[in-house]
Amino acid sequence: MILSEKKEINRLAIYFFYDKDGIVDDYIPYMLEDLNKNITELLVVCNGKLLPEGEEKIKKYTSNILVRENIGFDVWAYKEGLERYGWEKLSEFDEVILMNYTMYGPLYPFKDMFHEMNKKELDFWGITKHHSVSWDSFGTCKYGYIPEHIQSSFLVIRQSMIKSTEYQVFWENMPQINSYADSVGYYEAIFTKDFNDLGFKSEVYINTDDLQGYTRYPLMMMSYELIKNRRCPVMKRKSFTQNYMDIITDTVGNTTVDTFEYIENSLDYDVNLIWDNLLRTENMGNIKRLMHLNYILPKKHLIAKESTEEKKIALMMHIYYSDLIDYCLNYAKSMPQTSDLIITTPVDETYELLKKKITDLPFNDVKLIKIENRGRDVSSLLVGCAPYVNDYDYICFVHDKKTTQMEPYCNGESFSYKCFENNLASKEYVENIIETFERNPRLGLLTPPPPNHGNFYQIVGMEWANNYFNTLSLAEKLGLKCNVYWEQEPIAPLGTMFWFRPKAMKTLFDYGWKYEDFPKEPNGFDGTILHAIERIYAFIPQHEGYYPAWVMSDDFARIEITNLNYMLREINGELFHKYQTTSLLDMREKIKNNFHFIWSREVGLKGLIKKYTPKPLWNLMKKVYYLFKRK
Repeated sequence: MILSEKKEINRLAIYFFYDKDGIVDDYIPYMLEDLNKNITELLVVCNGKLLPEGEEKIKKYTSNILVRENIGFDVWAYKEGLERYGWEKLSEFDEVILMNYTMYGPLYPFKDMFHEMNKKELDFWGITKHHSVSWDSFGTCKYGYIPEHIQSSFLVIRQSMIKSTEYQVFWENMPQINSYADSVGYYEAIFTKDFNDLGFKSEVYINTDDLQGYTRYPLMMMSYELIKNRRCPVMKRKSFTQNYMDIITDTVGNTTVDTFEYIENSLDYDVNLIWDNLLRTENMGNIKRLMHLNYILPKKHLIAKESTEEKKIALMMHIYYSDLIDYCLNYAKSMPQTSDLIITTPVDETYELLKKKITDLPFNDVKLIKIENRGRDVSSLLVGCAPYVNDYDYICFVHDKKTTQMEPYCNGESFSYKCFENNLASKEYVENIIETFERNPRLGLLTPPPPNHGNFYQIVGMEWANNYFNTLSLAEKLGLKCNVYWEQEPIAPLGTMFWFRPKAMKTLFDYGWKYEDFPKEPNGFDGTILHAIERIYAFIPQHEGYYPAWVMSDDFARIEITNLNYMLREINGELFHKYQTTSLLDMREKIKNNFHFIWSREVGLKGLIKKYTPKPLWNLMKKVYYLFKRK
């Protein structure tokens, strides 16, 4: 069936939409607006709830809206949409499009695609296809493997097939879909092969036959190639949330960020449509990895062509220990002379020494504030400095740091060095940080990566420590609307030294913190409100529509890369000899399946538990034990 010979093409689109909160982000209307230029009728099927504001957005393009119970995933949404029309009415359309919300676009006008596909003698077609996989990882496909298939996020059925008994029976016999695996196995993965085997002709707009052997999933693993060189009009939302193990197993990890930057710099599509949706709905850990939100900035030269002097900048610094005053003030000199300095301290001796030392500091304005000794650096920022935060465009917050609970003490001193060097390495570096905020309007917070040396090594992989539930509770108290869950690490300033855009931290400062909100000294090493706030810093910007990211000086990045490579090599050297594998994915699975504790009488139960328990958690368990023992 060729459509290019027809003067008018009668085309129906059934658009499936789902959002757990019932919110319609603006990338949906953008797609519907272009889609409407190429169709005669539109039905939007919504699983679950649809807020009135979202309904009004959709009504600009159609009043034909079906809100149904959230069951059956996309498959039963399509089924119910088809049933709403009935086969007699559906047979009047030249094409019926079944498409959904899991794509951003169009990156190129849909009319180009329809114009090209109208020329082809086809019964059904789509935009992209998934290549064949020799196994069925879902366990639901009747073929025992995943056949090559057109991806169901955009599938077009022509009249010749709509009228067929085979197509109608396919939908009438569709089983209930109870999971994503069911959706793939009972619908998407088998549809193309089933109907090709029955003699129906199909094709895709973006031909990827030449990529067979390169990738099973071209739109995910080679999206840059498809969009830049083959004019693919869509990008999958999942490109920003896919399990990174899948990405790094097949690629070096560049595909999402390369594609995003190409769209941002070379196409007319507004990437704020992507940011608005991602930051509201997805976990920042996934986004940060796939977008590689890491900034490596020069320490000795400027990236900016223009001065940032017109921006209002502040350094907010908390100093407790008098013997660290000079250390902190030396780093403070990296700030622009046009910036302000606000210092807090709860210690009389430190306060008196600071009064003498700050008189000649090269700042526009200097404030020294005596605060209560309750809440440490956290209350310094959220209470002591809070009245001044909204006066500035960008703020750097740092504090003196001694980690005396961990020996040797140079462990803690190195942690402090990592924090200060990657916040205030030099005047040029600070100017580069400010310029980075200027160039990236969605950037809300910059923090050095977490420590990973010495006994801090455990933090990589255990970023939550004993603070997931108290952070979750705090997020609820603040009314945050973003993903916070255990499986993904918070992109948080562990060490609480960071740069931020005050607009991105609005909810946190609007809370109105008081010193009484924080525990009296002495404070615990973990699990307190202080540690919850340390991690909530990562989610406040996301709630406000900004993202957090890591930042390092180019000098320090040399050290970080060496450390990470050495650590990985040491682990690999042991594990590869034991497990005889060549990939991270296989290594992880073998460790999961074969890991066992080594028992000995000399170690005993207590020694065994201590050996495999993270130190902060072990210390907490000891405190609880002795607390009950005294009772």
